[in-house]
Amino acid sequence: MAVMAAATTTIQATGRRKTSVARIQLRSGNGKVLINDREVSHYITIPTLRDLALSPLLLGEAGKKFDVAVTVSGGGPSGQAGAIRHGLARALLKAQPELKPDLRKRGMLTRDPRMKERKKYGQPGARKRFQFSKR
Repeated sequence: MAVMAAATTTIQATGRRKTSVARIQLRSGNGKVLINDREVSHYITIPTLRDLALSPLLLGEAGKKFDVAVTVSGGGPSGQAGAIRHGLARALLKAQPELKPDLRKRGMLTRDPRMKERKKYGQPGARKRFQFSKR
C-alpha cells in the first residue's frame, strides 16, 4: 500500500552532514538520479563518494523504482555525499517503511553529529596554541 502512495505523490526528505544540506525529492520512475540538475557522475566525480551517496538506493531494488532529484548546498564533496545519503535513506523510509531495519543496521538513518570545532580566542586555531617561549 505504501508503494501505491509513492506512485502518485512526491516524497520529500532532508539530509544533513557537517555544513551540507541535501533536499531529496523521490518520484516513481525508472532510476534516474539528478543532483543540482546534473547527472550523478558529473556532479560527484569521486567514485567512492558516489557509491556512498547512492548506497541507500541499493537496498530492496529501490534504485530502479524511483526517480531522484537532489538539491544540495554547503560544505565540500564529502559532506555533500553524506548529506545525500542521509536524505535518501529518510526518503526511502517514507516510501518503503519495511526497509527501516536494514537502513538502521547500516547507520544510514543516524545524523552524523561531527562538526568542525570552533576557533578559540587567545590561540591560532581550535586546539593549536601559540609557540611557548620560556625566555
